[in-house]
Amino acid sequence: MTTTHPTSYTVGSDEKVAQIMAYTTTSLLWGDVVVKEMIRVSTWLRTNAAPDRITIYNAKVLVMTAPNTTKPSSFSEINIAVPGIIAFHIAPPGKDPVDYDTTEPNRKMEPVSAILGTFQFNGKLRLSTSLDLRRHLDITREPYSALYDVEITHLLIPTFGPIAVPYVLVRQETAIFSIV
Repeated sequence: MTTTHPTSYTVGSDEKVAQIMAYTTTSLLWGDVVVKEMIRVSTWLRTNAAPDRITIYNAKVLVMTAPNTTKPSSFSEINIAVPGIIAFHIAPPGKDPVDYDTTEPNRKMEPVSAILGTFQFNGKLRLSTSLDLRRHLDITREPYSALYDVEITHLLIPTFGPIAVPYVLVRQETAIFSIV
């Protein structure tokens, strides 16, 4: 049975609330996070300001490991270790401004697909014109890669999605990347 929990957090004068979606190998989680006002939520996990754990308030958790997935469970608060997050984005329709200079020379958007657990992310990876996907992955040492203009589907549940978002962070070490 799903229950609604009252807001159980306070927001400081230098903070804001953002609705996010986080993916693990078995679940989809969504809810509110409280971050400093100056934080760009969509890139948060790629920055030095990223916490070791994220607290999600008014959270919903949907276990996605079987085709007959039930309704999500509701929690007033959950805490998840960042290394357990395989993908992360702002919940639609929310979005941040683009995080790059659109006029920057020598860059291209490479269409890619990333499989993470039971989720598939089809989008574009921004890379140098001198690199291909393999070389980019060989030299990039960040835990998360950014995908742009992404469509998210579930490999076991065809009725799930697609979810369209402008920006997703995917954990490189858990992703299977392919060129589309």
